[in-house]
Amino acid sequence: MPDWPLVAVRWGLYLVLGALFGLLAFSIYGLPQAARGTALPLRLPVIALSVLGIALSAVAILLLVAAMSGVGVMAVDRATLTMILTQTSIGWAWTVRIFALLGILLLAVPTRCWAPLNSWCSTVLAAVAIASLAWTGHGAAGEGAFGTAQLVGDVVHLLAASAWVGALIAFLMLMSTARDPETLAVTHGALTGFARAGTIIVGLLIASGLLNLYILVGPERMLALGTSDYGRLLLAKLGLFAVMLLLAAGHRWRLAPALGSDPGHPAVVRLRTSLWLEFLAALAILAAVAWLGTLAPPASL
Repeated sequence: MPDWPLVAVRWGLYLVLGALFGLLAFSIYGLPQAARGTALPLRLPVIALSVLGIALSAVAILLLVAAMSGVGVMAVDRATLTMILTQTSIGWAWTVRIFALLGILLLAVPTRCWAPLNSWCSTVLAAVAIASLAWTGHGAAGEGAFGTAQLVGDVVHLLAASAWVGALIAFLMLMSTARDPETLAVTHGALTGFARAGTIIVGLLIASGLLNLYILVGPERMLALGTSDYGRLLLAKLGLFAVMLLLAAGHRWRLAPALGSDPGHPAVVRLRTSLWLEFLAALAILAAVAWLGTLAPPASL
């Protein structure tokens, strides 16, 4: 029986920290500097996501310690919690994540003007925060060269997936305010300019995903994926990834050009609907990943 509270909190962390990094990164590579503060104001979303990330991290460590100790959350004692935080890689990663999120808050809260330096520093800290989640998954269980490769692959996978999720949220934010010609032009430019970044993101996801597939499943077990909960969930995730690729291709080759040639209400509605569908698929993938992290992979059985 899955530990649903832990799965739900893991899903929340993937979404919140992924959105935090992805939005900050998109504001740097996806928009011209003159449009960053007006078309995509991020100070308040960054503060909200950072606070939520800290809260979810606090709940997650309690649930994790409870699961490792075989007791309820209310029965977790301070000695065990301190031991996990100070003597395990999971605890060290958690501490680094909290400090990274606090650093983002220190950059965002005191200032009313979100300067370029704030964006760069906050993006690096957000990358550290989302990367720390690799130590809560299967990647931290490996040993030797394969273990290191798997951990690096997990970090790359997390960063690339977060960049995609954050870009989708950014596009939805832009589309929600795309009413005048100037804003529509900025949105269209961001959509068409995302092509190169999107290609890199997909390439990194496929490469790191294949590495994880090789290590966690193994070539000899590929044909038997449908016989286990882990395999069926992984196949569902891959199917949703294919759906996202199809929707992204539609944005790039059909809907974004249509918005540029005729930026009327029908084109905006079609693009916004397609972006929402892609985002919903991303949410489902994150839920699958959160669940997969609590299941034993075929290679470990």
